[in-house]
Amino acid sequence: MSAPGLRERKKLETHRTLSTAAVRLVGERGLDHVTVEDIAAEAGVSARTFFNYFASKEDAVVIAHADHRERSLRLIERLAAAEPALGTLEAMVASMREDLAEIDENRDEWLTRIRIIKENPGLTLRAMSLNSDVVEPAVAAIAKRSGTDPATDLYPSLLLSAFGSALNASLMFWRELGGSRPLLDLVDEAAATLAAGLADPH
Repeated sequence: MSAPGLRERKKLETHRTLSTAAVRLVGERGLDHVTVEDIAAEAGVSARTFFNYFASKEDAVVIAHADHRERSLRLIERLAAAEPALGTLEAMVASMREDLAEIDENRDEWLTRIRIIKENPGLTLRAMSLNSDVVEPAVAAIAKRSGTDPATDLYPSLLLSAFGSALNASLMFWRELGGSRPLLDLVDEAAATLAAGLADPH
């Protein structure tokens, strides 16, 4: 994918400014005590501009990046391009390293976002729905890499679901630790445990 132009970069930056403002305010006051107008004022834009980027204050909290779908598609591209010597699960972790490192770099924002989502079940459902349209291409990429057929083999869908659960568990544990350990280390640990078959720890 080509690099975004100046206009597109400005849109991405405004989206980020609004999203971080939403997370900051909702983290301080609670979701019910923050309005769209509050978020827009905090970001230095009008409420009308806010609605050019988000349908609601809930979306402003949940959607950290305007190009979230493109980011998901880039993950799939990186999975397809990962070193052939890597197993499929290893390749999936490798494809996410850049995004996981970014979360670590913005630790306070993400710790707050995860707390808000955990405290508001409706936001959990919204977060889960964000990438529903890239599930099929992700399954196809896993199938191609693993030499399986998603129409006749459970493996691609099962691996995607298992890895998604491992990633979510890592994020929740990272939040419980207050971000004191790198998220990438926790995901590596979760993936290794998953690859070992989730045997009882000794």
